[in-house]
Amino acid sequence: MWEKLLSSVTLLQMLLEFPFNNAILLSNHCLMIRRAFLMLCLSGLLLSCQSNSKDKLDHSSYQLGIIAGFSELVGAGTKALALSEPMDSEEMDQIMEQVQAITDRHGIQWHRDPDLIVTDLFPADVAKDKEVLLLYKGHTLDAYQQLKADKKAMEDQGTYGVAERRKVARRFGRLLSYPPSRINELLTGNTDFRTMQDFGIKASNVFFYYKDLETASDFYANTLGLEIVADYEVAKILRIASASYLTLVDASVGMHNEKEPKTVALALLTNQLSGWYTYLQTQDIPIKYEYKPKEGNAHDGFVAIDPEGYLLEFETFKQHPENEKFIPILEQAKTVFPVQESSKVPPGLGFNGSITWLYYKDLLQMQNFYEETIGFSLVADQGWTKIYQASPTGFLGLVDERRGMHSFTDDKAVNVSFFLDDVEGWYKYVEESQNFPLHSKHMSVGLESKYRSFVGYDPEGYFLEFNLFLPHESNQRLLEYLQ
Repeated sequence: MWEKLLSSVTLLQMLLEFPFNNAILLSNHCLMIRRAFLMLCLSGLLLSCQSNSKDKLDHSSYQLGIIAGFSELVGAGTKALALSEPMDSEEMDQIMEQVQAITDRHGIQWHRDPDLIVTDLFPADVAKDKEVLLLYKGHTLDAYQQLKADKKAMEDQGTYGVAERRKVARRFGRLLSYPPSRINELLTGNTDFRTMQDFGIKASNVFFYYKDLETASDFYANTLGLEIVADYEVAKILRIASASYLTLVDASVGMHNEKEPKTVALALLTNQLSGWYTYLQTQDIPIKYEYKPKEGNAHDGFVAIDPEGYLLEFETFKQHPENEKFIPILEQAKTVFPVQESSKVPPGLGFNGSITWLYYKDLLQMQNFYEETIGFSLVADQGWTKIYQASPTGFLGLVDERRGMHSFTDDKAVNVSFFLDDVEGWYKYVEESQNFPLHSKHMSVGLESKYRSFVGYDPEGYFLEFNLFLPHESNQRLLEYLQ
């Protein structure tokens, strides 16, 4: 018995170390699911050990343990569709009686597929000349069969190109209940598909444009205590938190002017909300929405107005079901406190992150763009707003303009920016893939070779800027933080 148990534990260790990105075994939604899956496998394996006279775990018991674990996930609604390992028909015949008992116990159905759909999620020969057992509930098998039919129709018509292949792969990934980030990983492993994550994101940034740059600079540096880490005279880069920045630009020379709608809001994340509110009131800063904390809220905050009308949301996120992914990230973020001697900010007030809020007409379209094309992961879903992590402390918030503080506008006095390790590699990929339009056909080199950058557009017209900062005396402080 103990030898059989040891074999079971050894198998579980193998499962933990198994290269899931090269197999079709596990969606890996989260660590909790993996642990639950492994515990279920252990239960199935222990049962098989008790009834099996062999000293070593046979392969059929291994397969049944996997199927039992996935059946539990499908039965619980965690996965819509699950796949067994590919098996020879003879091996599958031997386990079908036990499979029927397992699926009956969990209230799900099974289907033997001798022709698993081939997509770019997995190597084309992953199930060659083998059968795969599909585990599902309800109409999921119909959706799978329709996907196979749609793919065949495009192949027959000669229209199954790169874009269509990618759409089919994503449909299959969604049937398997894979999150977009997992689908992106699998596509990256099997095709030339890439997201911005593959080119190294150092930090997030947002550009605001001012008629009076010096007044704006004094407000952010001295009234709010943000450190100026690079000063280009016509633009100043300020550090909000460890990996999130704000750049103030002279509107007379920038890509936008001060008359364009300021269709953006910047959330400054802090654990000292009441302290900031009290302090800003002493500085006579205009307040658009007052601080009214409420028990049970997912977040509390207030909204102030900067010298030229940009909205600043001072915000604290709290333990709440919609923040379960977000709170652990924020708890790892260290608060950055003012360093300027001229800062008016009282001791103990600082920021540990930022959210750039953008306002859209078609929120679903924008979700798909930022998840699939850019490669960001959703960390908080407020229904009419979606928050994505762009850097360790910088976040992007997509807002339904019908309910947000701004309505959609064609022009917007803002650039959303990201500092990258390999900006040239990302530019080349975007240029070749044409996954979003570019502002210019050439990379830009900053004055005195201080930086390299390029600009594109998201589907509703926000400017997306990608930057790489080069060794230069003006960048010394910034590069120290970005290392």
